[in-house]
Amino acid sequence: MPSPAELVDWVTDARDRTLELVADLSDDQLIGPKLICVNPLLWEIGHMAWFQGKWLLRGINNREPVLKNEDELYDSMEIHHHTRWDLPLPPRKDTYAYMDKVVENVLKRVESGTLTEEEAYHVRYGVHHEDMHTEAFSYTRQTLGYPVPEGLIEYTDKTRTKEDIGGGPLPGDAKIPGGTYMLGAPKDESFAFDNEKWAHPVEIAPFAIAKAAVTQAEFAEFVDDRGYEKENLGSKEGWEWRGEEDSQHPVHWRLGADGWERRNFDQWVPLEPHRPVIHVNFFEVEAYCRWAGRRLPTEAEWELAASSEPNDSGTGFTDRKRQYPWGDEPPRPELANLDWRHMGCVDVGAFPKSDSAFGCRQMLGNVWEWTSNVFAPFPGFVVDPYKDYSEPWFYSRRVLRGGAWPTRSRLTRNLYRNYFTPERKDVWAGFRTCAR
Repeated sequence: MPSPAELVDWVTDARDRTLELVADLSDDQLIGPKLICVNPLLWEIGHMAWFQGKWLLRGINNREPVLKNEDELYDSMEIHHHTRWDLPLPPRKDTYAYMDKVVENVLKRVESGTLTEEEAYHVRYGVHHEDMHTEAFSYTRQTLGYPVPEGLIEYTDKTRTKEDIGGGPLPGDAKIPGGTYMLGAPKDESFAFDNEKWAHPVEIAPFAIAKAAVTQAEFAEFVDDRGYEKENLGSKEGWEWRGEEDSQHPVHWRLGADGWERRNFDQWVPLEPHRPVIHVNFFEVEAYCRWAGRRLPTEAEWELAASSEPNDSGTGFTDRKRQYPWGDEPPRPELANLDWRHMGCVDVGAFPKSDSAFGCRQMLGNVWEWTSNVFAPFPGFVVDPYKDYSEPWFYSRRVLRGGAWPTRSRLTRNLYRNYFTPERKDVWAGFRTCAR
């Protein structure tokens, strides 16, 4: 668990990032249009403060709420998504004041010198919750065509690594030996979300997985071959989705005078051929895989390729599980594209220092990766104090692994399971494939 000083830094940094991501938006933009895949940002920033207060200040320390009606405004499990635009939300100034008061109280408790282990857990959970929402801000801004956040341009100029991270494509497969793999978090893990608990044996046959994610150029071949129009590609559910959406290409693509272009926030740019394809949902990915004669990895295969090390004979893998593909050292700028540092994806061949022991690149950062698995509990699942984090969503979503360029480096690791419904295409999601 992070020290109190680290928790103070995390709480402060998470809140700074929240404010940076909305500072340039008007009050009207903070509400935005009513869409199924986004929240009104004004509601969302209040919700993050509510979450912190509910668990640490009110739940453990029995304090009175900062706002008397905060549950009626910000409890996400009680307030239906489509009603959030119609709530009597406090204006921006008052919402900021609410956030400031909650953070002030949280920091006082952390700096008191008497923080319990249970309290430290909830402080960390609150930071990670805010990290998840600020990443969601990035795809809300993309969905609504808002510009790149002004407050982060200077940040990226200062923090972007000066090293040559490389680039270009990275073709070919990594061959992974089979065996009994312990999927999930070991019991001695310092922090794990409930859906990661606990490690359990899974039998995995030998397989070959792409060293890198599928690129925009590769996906454009599928589009140009009219892959979206072929009913034999993908599932019945996927074909029904394509019919309802009348989709012929990824959501933010258009055909320009010189070929395919994609919308990057509020700007149209030519496709970057060696960057990963993004904003593709599970149904699009499923169809591409069948078209290419490939398949998606299972999440066990993905985690094995990311975290395991080959044994001395090269015929299997050891019992050691790395925290990150490159080892146990936390992410640094030269190891992964995280934290908004590059303001978007980079080429799939970049970051050679990120390779896993089996030679898979960028398994953390750059782009989330769909797996073939339905999101389900591991054997012996027990819900954590925040019971609505995982349990309500089991069997209705698909698992993604890895992390994307706006994911916070303190959040993601090899064990982290993300999950979205299969039609979601607003997320920074792509995929890598396996040989059949």
